[in-house]
Amino acid sequence: MRDVQIVPWNQEDVLVISADNSGGIGQKEEDHVSVPYDIVSYFSFRVAVMECMAAGGIPFSVILQNFCGDDAWNPLVAGIHKGVQELGLDAELGITGSTESNFSFHQSAVGLTILGKRRADFKETTIVNGRIAVIGSPLVGEEVMLQEEKVVPLVVFSHFTKEIKCRLQPVGSKGVLYELGQLKGKFFQEEEVSSSVNLLKSSGPATCFIVEYEKEAESEIKRLAGGYFHEVLISSR
Repeated sequence: MRDVQIVPWNQEDVLVISADNSGGIGQKEEDHVSVPYDIVSYFSFRVAVMECMAAGGIPFSVILQNFCGDDAWNPLVAGIHKGVQELGLDAELGITGSTESNFSFHQSAVGLTILGKRRADFKETTIVNGRIAVIGSPLVGEEVMLQEEKVVPLVVFSHFTKEIKCRLQPVGSKGVLYELGQLKGKFFQEEEVSSSVNLLKSSGPATCFIVEYEKEAESEIKRLAGGYFHEVLISSR
């Protein structure tokens, strides 16, 4: 199950809609995590765009909801542009949205929606003799900045969407074990799954993703993932 909405559009295409939000992260005095606003929007964009692309969508529009004040708008847009460039997406990808300027808030808040499209006859990749890996590491809050070297780059994710037969599931705040269940369509107990990464820990702004692939593709998967590769084993009981 994907965290996206699929909406019929025309005879050839459907809309793939994904979203993310963040609160208490930014440059206001009462924010829980203090970071520049371009970083806030970059990671919010990252979550939504990975969800969209994992579902086969090609992003064409970004809608930004800004509750951080007028001065935050340009840095927020700059963070989105950074993500767009890393993915090699069309530079003309539209960005629109709104700023709440009538009232001020004690904490920062941002909402972001991505519109993508995919062919109406799109079919999910079928994996027959599958293996599972986590690419990147689950991180949240200040860890994202302090352990940046463990955050899988967007360009790596992009390679997986374009270059290899696999199924992808970005990992968010509910952790690897939950998202593995979403990918496989079943509920896993913690003792059924093992990996070198923490299976229950929040992955915050999708600092890692799950990949399911045929065993014959493992060498190519490891080549693309590099040091971000973490094997996941599921017991057969």
